Amino acid sequence: MKISTNKFVSTEYELFVDGQNEGELELMERATKEQPMCFVFGIGMMLQKFEENLIGLEAGSKYEFTIDVDDAYGEYLEENIIDLDRSVFEINGKLDDEVIFAGNIVPLMDSEGNRLNAQILDVNNEYVKVDLNHPLAGETLHFKGKILEVRDSTEQDLNKFLGCSGCSDCGDDCNSEHHSHNCGCK
Repeated sequence: MKISTNKFVSTEYELFVDGQNEGELELMERATKEQPMCFVFGIGMMLQKFEENLIGLEAGSKYEFTIDVDDAYGEYLEENIIDLDRSVFEINGKLDDEVIFAGNIVPLMDSEGNRLNAQILDVNNEYVKVDLNHPLAGETLHFKGKILEVRDSTEQDLNKFLGCSGCSDCGDDCNSEHHSHNCGCK
């Protein structure tokens, strides 16, 4: 069976970004045979260019391709670093310092109710500085992997991925463009 719209896909891969020295690649993420990345093809879960490179492949197919910054997560934008009033993160006037600390990723919601993740850069007595850029913004993505499974997606697959706003198995956003956690995938 070949990868096409609404097919369930399971893949192992390594994701590299450009390293500090020219020609050098740095491993950013890995999905293994034991913990593959699973998604339903063509429903908006993955980067469009990622899917374009997989269309027509079948189980056992190997792939290697690059996605440039503009087709991945865009340029890193300084205006996506903002200061939010500390009170936004307080519960009953108290900050949970086990969750709100520099370096941690926290879920936020924009004014339209869309969920997004932010990395905390700094916490002080007045504000919490967060970075709303995608962690891979500004990066050229280099993928190398192998398709493990291609099958017709089930109603359960579609419900899991489309109806999921926060995956109970891993706590991540299953609707993100670059979801790479197992989340019950076999």
